[in-house]
Amino acid sequence: MIDFSDDEPLAPGEQQDLELQIRQVAAHPDDDGNLRVMIETTRGQIRGVLHPCATAPGAAIYVGGAMGGLQGPANDLYQRLADRLRPSISGLRIHYRKPGEFFECVLDVLAGVSFLRGVGAGDVALVGHSFGGAVVIKAGEIAPQVTGVAALSSQLYGTRGVERLGKPLLLVHGMRDGVLDHAASEDIHARAREPKRLVLYAEADHTLRQCAEELEGLLAAWLPSVVSGPAPGRN
Repeated sequence: MIDFSDDEPLAPGEQQDLELQIRQVAAHPDDDGNLRVMIETTRGQIRGVLHPCATAPGAAIYVGGAMGGLQGPANDLYQRLADRLRPSISGLRIHYRKPGEFFECVLDVLAGVSFLRGVGAGDVALVGHSFGGAVVIKAGEIAPQVTGVAALSSQLYGTRGVERLGKPLLLVHGMRDGVLDHAASEDIHARAREPKRLVLYAEADHTLRQCAEELEGLLAAWLPSVVSGPAPGRN
């Protein structure tokens, strides 16, 4: 059970203690070698795509904004990046059960971490865009298995506890973002503990499509560097 009582106020009628358990997982292979997964939980089904790496235990979870989705910003960054990194780390792209409901989405990411650990993953990094940036910051604060968090074009709501994160944090924002001003990421960066890094792209908007190639390269280098730990039971 996760207690959110120290975080942003919940809407009337929302629970402060939220619990989610995984009941079962179904997986169906795609022609590209990835797996369509359905994680059945006590709070509903989480859909995702697993990009499995058989040679290393590190993994990353990718989540979208308030509408959810599997593709990510920057011209479908998540699929490209997860495929690119498959030789070195596994990737799990998640679509939220209840897009836009912050605490439910945090639970989805935590369920994704549990799923990956259950299939042999070691360290897990989190990547989220916009609304999802705050989701992964909160999930990273809660889950000890998370060893790095990347928040892209992040919102502020949900990041009040970022100073408790204490893990590598990468913040990326476009300076022409007309949806969430880059000052949001600057504020998060100012409150976060080291190690932390803020990258601002002068020509990019909220979607980060103008810096898609640079962003993919940045994350392709950063993610493997924060998930280098052993899988459970290994020395």
